Amino acid sequence: MAPLQKKLSLYGLTMIAVGSCIGSGIFVTPAQIVSVLPNATLVLAVWALGGIIALTGALTFSELGGMFPRSGGVYVYLKEAYGDMTGFLYGWVILLVINTGALAGLCVAFAEYMKIFAPDMSEHAKVGIAAATMLTLTGINILGVSVSQGLANVFTGLKLLAIGGIIVAGFVYFDPATVQLDFSLRENVPANLTTAMLTGLVGVLFSVGGWHHASYVAGEAIDAPRTVPRAMFLGVIIVMVTYLLVNLAYMFLLPLDVIAQTPKVAGDAIATLAPWGAKAVAVAIALSIFGTISIYTMSAPRIYFAMAEDGIFFKQLAFVHPRWRTPVVAMLVQVVWAIAVLLFFNGLFDQIITFVTFMDIAFMGLAGAAVFVFRKKKQDAERPVRTWGYPVVPAVFVLISAAFAINVLFERPEQALPGMGLLVVGVGVYFWVKKKA
Repeated sequence: MAPLQKKLSLYGLTMIAVGSCIGSGIFVTPAQIVSVLPNATLVLAVWALGGIIALTGALTFSELGGMFPRSGGVYVYLKEAYGDMTGFLYGWVILLVINTGALAGLCVAFAEYMKIFAPDMSEHAKVGIAAATMLTLTGINILGVSVSQGLANVFTGLKLLAIGGIIVAGFVYFDPATVQLDFSLRENVPANLTTAMLTGLVGVLFSVGGWHHASYVAGEAIDAPRTVPRAMFLGVIIVMVTYLLVNLAYMFLLPLDVIAQTPKVAGDAIATLAPWGAKAVAVAIALSIFGTISIYTMSAPRIYFAMAEDGIFFKQLAFVHPRWRTPVVAMLVQVVWAIAVLLFFNGLFDQIITFVTFMDIAFMGLAGAAVFVFRKKKQDAERPVRTWGYPVVPAVFVLISAAFAINVLFERPEQALPGMGLLVVGVGVYFWVKKKA
């Protein structure tokens, strides 16, 4: 069987980590966050908290990435720590919920922003554009990891330039007479602050999530034990600083009550400075989402590939194209299911955020806890990178992740329970696949 090519550099991996985070979330979730936390200081605090969670996660995963420098990322960590079933269930949920759901939502968001060129676009046409985008980028990424890295570098650079423009505009054109910004905690503080913060984290973690995608392609990285951990750490730092600055820029240009009501905060913010601003930002956002879709179509199929290689998933998914050296069957299976999800939800982007994030964070917390497992089970294993601040840093990551998942389960069971139902189905499928093998 043809091996995967090792061509991904530290810069390319960092761009994958950053690009997987900065997609549509920072442009569409601020309204949801401000609606539950209508206070400027609390808005910045919940974004900072999301950044801290991601940073503790990146520091935790740095040790795991160094110990297991091969394709699959979180799947490999879970499998090695808890056994085949847990690894299988993560891949199962990634395929059925997390990545395909995110892909469907991102493609719908991209098609929505394309309305700037076709204001009368029908809902059917929007879904068609979303499906065509997904198919096109999957086809491009099948052609090789060098193509994927090139797309990640170009579109991540473009989206950072666009966000940089919003930040500069907010800081330069802030007018206290027009936008009265109050950073005190005397007013508009929710009665149940803990619940409100955890609820606000849904949008934040959806926007921050993705930094670990660099670990999925570790098998194609140059000097993976060192470059993968560094890429995750650098990616989180870049994203954390960027998100805090862009949220400040939003608040410098628009009052909080306006932010809470608009699904297109970036466009509305720039429109306050120039009538053409909304259209320019819409194009930039569309490019940003397009680049993120490209990364997602490339990175997650490596999980299914790694599972199939280990003999606990359908063996056809381990097929690597002899010429392009990419897991072509895994990529095609993903795009087919993602289109099915797209058609099923018919463009309901907002409704899948909680569903996707609940399952994602639950498994990420479980993967983070694997550091403690390996410190006991594999004391003599080689660790090119050790988790900074052990055991406090990984404990913080695991505990906050658990608190978030529990809060979603009780506060929004209609989104959490379907995912848990799929887990139960996954257990049955696991035993069926294992018996068949």
